[in-house]
Amino acid sequence: MKNFHLHAEGIESRLRELAERDSHVANAIELVGIPDPRPSGEQGFRTFMRVIVGQQLSVKAAATIRDRVEALVGPGAGPADYARVPDEDLRAAGLSRQKISYARSLCDVVESGTLDIAALPEMSDEDAIRAITAVKGLGVWSAHMYLMFSLGRPDIWPVGDLAVRVGAGRIVGLDERPTEKQCEEIGARWRPHRSVMALLAWHYYSNAPAI
Repeated sequence: MKNFHLHAEGIESRLRELAERDSHVANAIELVGIPDPRPSGEQGFRTFMRVIVGQQLSVKAAATIRDRVEALVGPGAGPADYARVPDEDLRAAGLSRQKISYARSLCDVVESGTLDIAALPEMSDEDAIRAITAVKGLGVWSAHMYLMFSLGRPDIWPVGDLAVRVGAGRIVGLDERPTEKQCEEIGARWRPHRSVMALLAWHYYSNAPAI
């Protein structure tokens, strides 16, 4: 499938298109502007391992532990490289026992071919999400982030992300944070450009004046 890259021109053109048919989007852009570009990022095993390492951590803490772990396994490490590193060394680098379990599971499914990372770009959004979430430790949010930022898919709507729900709710004028189901219903109007709307929701959440 052809990737959609979240570059500046693509983000602005799609948001302007949505703004023409939705005054809420137009008002949000007027208030906070266009989000910064987010070009498609790295794909592959390393990206998924970084997702696991960074779960439930601040950006700074995740980067620190990620760097320690990658120093242990070496540059360009694959599943076999992780297999050579004892659990106690990964623990010393900052990984919890649960994350070590997730990391080992990822290595197993990649080595066995159960998760064919190279095939993900050719899969539909739904099939790619199913393949990713079949891996222990990788949930729907992780799958959504990979599809948006690694595969550059244009119509991903990560309602499991708290800031997306808050931002989207505020964009459409809700007084309270919408539930995931409500946010799905809100986002339906923005198909097939929901990835850029997720960017706008994050941007609005961070930059719009508090009500």
